[in-house]
Amino acid sequence: MLRFLADRLVRLVVVLLAITVVSFLFMHAIPGDPVALRLGEHASPQEVAHLRSSLGLDRPWFVQLALYLGAVAHGDLGASIFDSQPVAQKLAQYFPATLELTLSAMAFAIAVGIPAGVLAAVRHRSAIDALTMSGALLGVSIPVFWLGWILVYVFAVLPSHAGLNLFPISGRIALTYFVPARTHLVVVDALLAGNGRAALDALWHLVLPAITLGTIPLAIIAKITRSGMLDVLSADYIRTARAKGLGPRVVVFKHALRNALIPIITILGLQTGLLLGGAVLTESVFAWPGVGRLAFEAISNRDMPLINGCILLFATVFVIVNTLVDVLYAVANPRIRYS
Repeated sequence: MLRFLADRLVRLVVVLLAITVVSFLFMHAIPGDPVALRLGEHASPQEVAHLRSSLGLDRPWFVQLALYLGAVAHGDLGASIFDSQPVAQKLAQYFPATLELTLSAMAFAIAVGIPAGVLAAVRHRSAIDALTMSGALLGVSIPVFWLGWILVYVFAVLPSHAGLNLFPISGRIALTYFVPARTHLVVVDALLAGNGRAALDALWHLVLPAITLGTIPLAIIAKITRSGMLDVLSADYIRTARAKGLGPRVVVFKHALRNALIPIITILGLQTGLLLGGAVLTESVFAWPGVGRLAFEAISNRDMPLINGCILLFATVFVIVNTLVDVLYAVANPRIRYS
């Protein structure tokens, strides 16, 4: 296991180095001047030249790349061109919100998707199977931003016209609550502070964004679970278990589902990594202060240090999640061992 983790650590360094170089070169190839965007169209040539010099953007690209790689190796991701704040500080400020939203979305997807897939497999070729798979197809097909707007309109805007305040449409917690920031995960911080009402309010703020972000993973998980369960339920050892007189629940959940977990775990890892890096639409609809919105603003402002920092963060999380998935393989299937 130690050799496996060391190998993954080396891969992480190589992947991050490659992504850093490619993203740096790509941003330099895109037309546009971030200094001009920051100063505005009325800035004088002298002001533009002075800011470019102070930011080191007047140097050749390979010199900038070498300096940036050296700084990253020492843990310095640079400063934002737009507001001069350290990139690492901005990522630490925005990432917990995205992490909290992603974990909530995946919890919703797992809680609904796996049982739906199991039920569809057990009731294969029935009306329940057809209905479940039709719902999964619909969930994959609906655009995230459209679903978010519909949920906001139906469950927040329309009830407000009738004097009902069902769901909030933005933010992570009501302004009436003050929660000391310890982990920067609002729900966890509220629980640590012993404020149950604040924790419930934070969870209530998560409902609509989590459903919006988790709908596509839910549909994919349901389809993968159904497919894996159908393969396992037709295996000889399942027929043997049934012939021994084991109950349906034992056969389905203890024997069939556990042996179908490998593809499910794989898709869970992939979807978690994708959600962490692709929550920008959901965060925009619900004004969620996450790193997805931060990356979108950085791209709009052509803020290269911040863009590179976001990309490094997404790549690191994705590799770590996939490493955890490989470890879970051994937990789900004792025959898998890493030496």
